[in-house]
Amino acid sequence: QGQLVESGGGLVQAGGSLRLSCAASGRTFTKPAMGWFRQAPGKEREFVAAISWGGSTAYADFVKGRFRISRDNAENTVYLQMADLKPEDTALYYCAAAPAITDFNTGLWGQGTQVTVSS
Repeated sequence: QGQLVESGGGLVQAGGSLRLSCAASGRTFTKPAMGWFRQAPGKEREFVAAISWGGSTAYADFVKGRFRISRDNAENTVYLQMADLKPEDTALYYCAAAPAITDFNTGLWGQGTQVTVSS
């Protein structure tokens, strides 16, 4: 059974930056797609960004130009570089792995890392 462990969350002022990391270990999927999702208190989980094994990316409209997803396949790690953070970006950020970008709902999920943006 594979495992995903997120790190890098924390408290930052509006306009600041954070870099989230997600390390995969154990058996996950062959050449998995990786994604970041977030859930704010009282809200549903929402898609943030995803990256295929080959490096194709997709972003939610609300993070385009501010967040960048990348991966290091040799290290089994995916990153989310976040810039120009806003208070509305405050949420628990989850990493997910799946055979394809369309399969996250049935994929492997981490426990999340908290991002809090103060105004």
